[in-house]
Amino acid sequence: LGPGVPPCADPAPCRRSPPLLRLFPGRLSAFPLFLLALLLGFASLLWLQLSCSGEGPSPGGQDRGAPRQPCPPHPPPQPPQDEPAWGPHRLALLVPFRERFEELLAFVPYMHRFLSKKRIRHHIFVLNQVDHFRFNRASLINVGFLESGNDTDYIAMHDVDLLPLNEHLDYSFPEAGPFHVASPELHPLYHYKTYVGGILLLTKQHYELCNGMSNRFWGWGREDDEFYRRIKGAGLQVRRPSGITTGYETFQHLHDPAWRKRDQKRIAAQKQEQFKVDLEGGLNNVRYRIESRTDLSVAGAPCTVLNVLLDCDTNETPWCTFG
Repeated sequence: LGPGVPPCADPAPCRRSPPLLRLFPGRLSAFPLFLLALLLGFASLLWLQLSCSGEGPSPGGQDRGAPRQPCPPHPPPQPPQDEPAWGPHRLALLVPFRERFEELLAFVPYMHRFLSKKRIRHHIFVLNQVDHFRFNRASLINVGFLESGNDTDYIAMHDVDLLPLNEHLDYSFPEAGPFHVASPELHPLYHYKTYVGGILLLTKQHYELCNGMSNRFWGWGREDDEFYRRIKGAGLQVRRPSGITTGYETFQHLHDPAWRKRDQKRIAAQKQEQFKVDLEGGLNNVRYRIESRTDLSVAGAPCTVLNVLLDCDTNETPWCTFG
């Protein structure tokens, strides 16, 4: 005992110590305390890893529709640009986007890791609609196609709330025709035969052959159904994955319909117009301006954010406004 500290009357209580401290014999010096702190830190990290969502679906397939907190990402591998094993093609991953930042923070590092592991050269373009019109997914994809540059030769039209869980899914160059990664028998929500939404790969040549997507679809839905007709009209055949056995657990769907309600409002003649094929519009008449272009990194994963101002002719499509 130190000076000025009286000895115990009963030596038994003096020998008692907290259970964790009993692991260390004798006096507790700085080194055992440091070791104890390391053990506690490791246990905390292990608990965090086991409790967060990671890269797989929830046990038993429950809570598929609710977003889960992603685990802290591992540093994603950077593609070696001069490595021949990565192949000659480069993918422009086009992500239509507006105000869904928590999904974006999970999407960018996840997809960069996923594609890098598959040795797919890629560049992620986040197409952020910053005007005051209703959301227009198809026009944003048209803009992304036009702004993606000559160093990419095929595109992926990719929803920000859909993460591929099966590593056997093919994101390679779709030379034989449009390749629908999120096919109806695999997508967790949409199962009709003509569905081509979610994730669709096309060569740039094939996308131009279709004249891109129609710019008439403001609000949520139907633009991909119209694009299916364009694909067929261009004489192209949609291909889909084969040999995937994970069914509706092939993707993680991050969208929470209770938290983020879709803009399904139908204004003026929109309900009748949404079932028509747009024979004139597409890449040739998309009206937009790039407010800013920013290259950034999300948890070590590179991407380019384009702030896009779309324009609308209210005489042609009065349903582009919220009023």
